[in-house]
Amino acid sequence: MDASWFIASRLRFKGRVAMICIATSFLVMIVAVSISSGFRRELRSSLTELSGDVLITRPDMNMMRESDPISLSSPFLSYLEASGSVAETVPSVWRAGIVKSSEGMHGVVLKGISSPSFAADTLSLAVSIPRRFSQVSGLRPGDKMLAYFVGDDINLRSFTVAEVHDAIAETDDRHVVYASLSDMQRLNGWEADQVSAIEIRLDENLDSDEDIRNATQEIGSLVNLYDPDENLVATSSVSRYPQLFNWLSLIDFNVGFILLLMTIVAGFNMISGLLIMLFENISTIGLLKSLGMTDSAIAKVFLSSSAILVGKGMAIGNTLALLFCLIQKTTHMISLNPENYYVSYVPVNVDVVSVLAADAVSFVVIMLLLLIPCIFISRVDPAQTVRVR
Repeated sequence: MDASWFIASRLRFKGRVAMICIATSFLVMIVAVSISSGFRRELRSSLTELSGDVLITRPDMNMMRESDPISLSSPFLSYLEASGSVAETVPSVWRAGIVKSSEGMHGVVLKGISSPSFAADTLSLAVSIPRRFSQVSGLRPGDKMLAYFVGDDINLRSFTVAEVHDAIAETDDRHVVYASLSDMQRLNGWEADQVSAIEIRLDENLDSDEDIRNATQEIGSLVNLYDPDENLVATSSVSRYPQLFNWLSLIDFNVGFILLLMTIVAGFNMISGLLIMLFENISTIGLLKSLGMTDSAIAKVFLSSSAILVGKGMAIGNTLALLFCLIQKTTHMISLNPENYYVSYVPVNVDVVSVLAADAVSFVVIMLLLLIPCIFISRVDPAQTVRVR
C-alpha cells in the first residue's frame, strides 16, 4: 500500500460540516441537471408529437383552404427513411377552421394523423381537443363539435370529442385539434396518398438545437436533390418555436451557473476544513518531515484524506438526488403552472452521462482548490513543531 494512503487512512478528518455541505452541493447539482434534462426531453417529445422535429411542406401552404397536396409516392421519401438521422416519417393534413360552441366562435387548426388512438373505438369524425380549448369552449368528451372550413365553398363538419389532451405549444389563438387522417383527406377532397405535410422525427440522440438545424439542412438537401420538381421546403422545430428553445437555453444557462456556484461553495468549505485539519496536525507534519517525507508526499496524505471525505459527500448527495428524482418522476409531487412552464409538473430525467460528467468535473475542481491550503505544509518547520520529551 502507498505510504501516503496508509497514513491518510489513519487520520481522522473532523469535517462533518464540510461533508454535509458537499453532500448538499452535489444534491443540488444532480437535481438541477436532471430537471434541465427533463424539461428538454419533455418539450422535445411534445413538439415532436405536435409537428415533428422537421416539417416538410410546400412554401405556400395555406391552412385556410385546400392547398396543393404532397404525394406519399414522392421519390425522396425512400431516401429519407434510409437516412441515419431520421427515426420516422409521419404524414399529416393541416386545416384551419372555426368551431362554434355554446361559448362562442373559436379559431382552431385541425391536424389529421394516421390511426389516432382516440378514434380506435369510436365512429368517424372523432377528435381530440387540447385542455385549454376545452376550458374556453365548454366542450367535453362525448360532445358534438361543429366546425366550419372556408375555401372555395364553406364546408360544415360535425365532429365528436373523443378525448381531451394536454398541449405544450398552445396559445389562446392557436388550438391544435387532432383528427383522423382519412377524415381530413375527405374534407379536402384528396386521395389516400395525398397530405399537406410530412413530419420527420429525428433520432433521440439528436437533441441539441444545432443537431436539429443540421439535420434539417441535410433533409432539405435530400428533398431538393431527389425530387426537385415538388418545390418543397424543410423547416425545423427550432425555427417554428424559437421561444421554447430560447427558454430551454435559459434553463441550461441557469443550470451551468448553479453547477459553478455549488462547486465553488463546496470547494471553499473543503478548504476551510482542510486548513483546520492541517493546524490540528502540525506536529504530525513536522514528524513526517523529520522522517524524510517530502512536502509533496505530505500534501498527498492530506489530499487523500480530503478525497475520501469528498467522495463520501458526493455519494450521499447523489443518492439523495436520485431518490428525489425517482419520487418526483413517479408521483409528480411538485407541480407547476403550465401557462408559465409549459408542463404541469417538474419533469426529471436522469441522464447518466451528464450526472457522471457533473460529478467528475466538480470532484476535479474541488481537489484543485484544495491545493491552495497545501502551501501551508512547506512553511512548517520540524525543529519548532517536534518536541523531544
